[in-house]
Amino acid sequence: MNDTYLMPTYARQPLTFIRGEGIWLYDTNGDAYLDAVSGVGVCGLGHCHPEVTRVMQAQAQTLVHTSNLYHIDHQQKLAEKLCQISGMERVFFGNSGAEANEAAIKLARLYGHNKGIEVPAIIVLEKSFHGRTLATLSATGNAAVQAGFGPLVEGFVRVPWNDAKAVREAIQANPNIVAVFVEPIQGEGGVHVPADNYLPELRQICDEHELLLMLDEVQTGNGRTGDYFAAMGAGVTPDVLTTAKGLGNGFPIGACLVAGKATGLFGPGNHGSTYGGNPFGCAVGGAVVDTLVNQVLPDLTVRGEYLRDALRQKLSHYPFFVEVRGKGFMVGIELSQACADMVNLAREQKLLVNVTGGNVVRLLPPLVMSREEIDILVERLALAMDAFAQQLEEA
Repeated sequence: MNDTYLMPTYARQPLTFIRGEGIWLYDTNGDAYLDAVSGVGVCGLGHCHPEVTRVMQAQAQTLVHTSNLYHIDHQQKLAEKLCQISGMERVFFGNSGAEANEAAIKLARLYGHNKGIEVPAIIVLEKSFHGRTLATLSATGNAAVQAGFGPLVEGFVRVPWNDAKAVREAIQANPNIVAVFVEPIQGEGGVHVPADNYLPELRQICDEHELLLMLDEVQTGNGRTGDYFAAMGAGVTPDVLTTAKGLGNGFPIGACLVAGKATGLFGPGNHGSTYGGNPFGCAVGGAVVDTLVNQVLPDLTVRGEYLRDALRQKLSHYPFFVEVRGKGFMVGIELSQACADMVNLAREQKLLVNVTGGNVVRLLPPLVMSREEIDILVERLALAMDAFAQQLEEA
């Protein structure tokens, strides 16, 4: 585990994985770890899913890359699948969630300029996370990840989470607002789920003021919350929807979808991506979408409820337990104090988790996880909680 030649941008854990199968990762010692992180919400179909592997092998032997100078059949097919599922109208493909969100920000600014607004502004939320490029970092509501990278990109107006009234007030105070950009569920901020009427009310507000409603579904999309996109569960069709992570099940691919007022904004020369939407990535994405829709999503909501109920039953007796929240297989376990060490304690139980918001254990397990595997996850997490409780007593 020698990182001599790598920039130290990650505080890496003392593990190297060399093989994966389903919900399991195997390290250099041959030990199996239950992966409740799934590459930070990426491997929704688990590791080395047979159908995804088959399509990768076949496409790698056929055609990997041409460029967007030419028509790409797999790109058109994947765009059609995503639009038919979501009710969106057109798609731009990139390579990551940050790139998809950059496209959304550019769309909002172009929309504003087309309306004669010289300095367009976008409403974003406190505790949000949209990426680490300079524009998406500026949109993110976390001062710690912005530190040292100023001057930040201007044009973002920040309001509190889950507060439609604050959005209305910001619009009234600033005539340059052109869009509202939110995560349907905040992931990095601590798995915060809004009120049921929040997204529908944002849709209404944006319609009233002719603004773009833009949803960052990089983490919530591709089945993570039980619906293919969280917007669908809320009964909302946004003007812009971004996604990535689970779309490629490990292969880098992102997408920015548009509908309504945003559909005709981009034309030739307005945006681009060298690798985005290449034959290999879109063939993989197509296999992922088909597998999710046909095999995984039909019972995911029920399995997600089973997971959250099992966690509540097993963990609620701890004095530091606050609540379990989330949707589908996007779960946050809030504790009453900082719990960063839960990552290490869970790893000792051969369980991989992470912590967001300082005091929330986040679970993003593969969407293929069975009830029996959920039971194993809950038991191992309870053992880690036991160790955490003992640490607190000894402190």
